Amino acid sequence: MEFNAQKVDEANAVITATVQKALIDANTDKIAKEAAKTMDVQGFRKGKVPTHIVKARYGEKLTQDAEGEAIRDLLSDGLTELNIAHDDVIGEPTIAKYDKQENGDIEVEVKIACKPAIELGDYKTLVPEVKDQDVAEDEITARLEEMAQSSAPLEKIKRKRMVRDGDFALIDFEGFVDDVAFDGGKGEKYPLEIGSNSFIPGFEEQIIGMKYEEEKDVTVTFPAEYQSKDLAGKEAVFKVKLHEIQEKGAPEINDEFAQKMLQGQEDATVDTLKEKLKEQMNNEAKGKYYRDELKPAFLDLLVKELTFALPASVVDQEINYALNNKVREMSEEEIKGLQEDAAKVETMREELREDAENSVKATFIVDALAKAEGVDVTDQEVTQVIYYEAMQMGQNPQDVLKQYQDAGYMPAIKMSMIEDKVITKLLDEKSGQ
Repeated sequence: MEFNAQKVDEANAVITATVQKALIDANTDKIAKEAAKTMDVQGFRKGKVPTHIVKARYGEKLTQDAEGEAIRDLLSDGLTELNIAHDDVIGEPTIAKYDKQENGDIEVEVKIACKPAIELGDYKTLVPEVKDQDVAEDEITARLEEMAQSSAPLEKIKRKRMVRDGDFALIDFEGFVDDVAFDGGKGEKYPLEIGSNSFIPGFEEQIIGMKYEEEKDVTVTFPAEYQSKDLAGKEAVFKVKLHEIQEKGAPEINDEFAQKMLQGQEDATVDTLKEKLKEQMNNEAKGKYYRDELKPAFLDLLVKELTFALPASVVDQEINYALNNKVREMSEEEIKGLQEDAAKVETMREELREDAENSVKATFIVDALAKAEGVDVTDQEVTQVIYYEAMQMGQNPQDVLKQYQDAGYMPAIKMSMIEDKVITKLLDEKSGQ
């Protein structure tokens, strides 16, 4: 098969060819003969089915398979000609042209995206200066007081009154949808902090004003994006009984409190706890400083300084993603205007191109940095982070993991973790840590 394979640049290649009918026919005969060996057709012994019978029954499917085999061979030969390794091909090649001629030949054009070659140069000289991020003493004291207040015991208020915002209402509750109780909708003597927004929107506000031993029906609507699809968007009635009102006792900051906060350190003191808090808060401040200031500045500088070809299909995907996000924010009238005028869509695409190219460029730079620094993130590490964050949010980790897998988010999450890891490594080296 004759073909022409050319590199457009280091990240893009094009293969053009005329796939002759004779090749398609030969492939069809070969595939039909292979199928005949295992096919069961009434009136013929297994393995003895004539190929013309196979073709008569599955002609269209055989032709599709024969054409597919020819395209795969074309791609393989083209990559060999261009000296491009299969592992360096990004995504699936794009068939830009597939025209069947009257004589049965097929005019084909295949576009290939490749990993670009990136010369990082002396990239460490571009790492920004890192300033110390020491947390002030009053911030540590404020965090300590906040912890003490949060862990202070709940105490029954001294005189009976109605529930106010900020109270802890000790309640029994049971939820019903269409007069049927649902799983997870029941609790007894639950200390609900009014104003915490920990329950369904509208629930806590209706507890305000309740009196001791009062029973009340609270009607709410589950959010449309509620994690349980059986309840999402539905109206529910909760039967609620108020037992008592509680409030936080006076917090005590002493060595006993420190030992409670630092499990396993029986000799811990308030000073020990303060040192631990200082270390934790300094790390938090450093993380925010790295994430919000230094990392964007470093990546922006690398994107500006480094020059290399970008795979066109990946840039187009990024533009499409940004365009879809923009369209979601448009009114129906604006969307209608786009549908009626294709030129407006192209104008929008060109407006988004520079940001898309910079985003794609940054992704390849991070990948190159990670390889240069020997940094990697395993799939197990990604899963652990997702599990931890899901548990922090009170969600089922396995459900969240499956949701991310089904939505195709895992590679992006992994890449984000690699980015944080490699740039943190470079910034820590710069600061002498």
